[in-house]
Amino acid sequence: MTPEIFLPPVLCFLLGYALGSIPFGLVLTRAAGLGDVRNIGSGNIGATNVLRTGRKGLAAATLVLDAAKGAAAVLLAAWLWAELPQATGIAAIGALLGHLFPVWLGFRGGKGVATLVGIVLALHWPTGLIVAGVWLLTLLVTRYSSVGGMLAAVAAPVSTFLFGRVDLAILLLGFALLVLWKHRANIGRLVRGEEPKVGRSKEA
Repeated sequence: MTPEIFLPPVLCFLLGYALGSIPFGLVLTRAAGLGDVRNIGSGNIGATNVLRTGRKGLAAATLVLDAAKGAAAVLLAAWLWAELPQATGIAAIGALLGHLFPVWLGFRGGKGVATLVGIVLALHWPTGLIVAGVWLLTLLVTRYSSVGGMLAAVAAPVSTFLFGRVDLAILLLGFALLVLWKHRANIGRLVRGEEPKVGRSKEA
């Protein structure tokens, strides 16, 4: 196998991973003088835990930036490696794995929902809108961030399958399983009736 064959996919993955591994929640809270967000609440670097600092603006910025990095990885890969049909999927894998397991933080990252939404919007925007809608509607109705995130992740492969994009459905099924695995502690608390709702200060 020559470098011309394997190098583009490797670079594509590394681009996605590098973008996905940027810990915006940690960067923003430190820049705001709030210390390390991993020392509060659940210890997570995502928007829900940033919200526990009491800074809604920072939480919103974390949410948007975590989604944007996922979308950016896919769109940049499509532009830089237009001749590589698998470029967007490879970059998407890199971006999600980068967010979930960032090397800079000892492979302990976020739970992937916002980044997944950004990825799906870039891969197939109709599904992305559906996923975002499921996430927001579930959050508004239940006030459980974890439930909204998990249902949104599951909605991604289901939606793409119904749109006839079986290739994306398979990829997003893998992503959904990763997101569900990252929420395993939340699932346990939901079963025990101990999962806090958004706006409360308990660990989530």
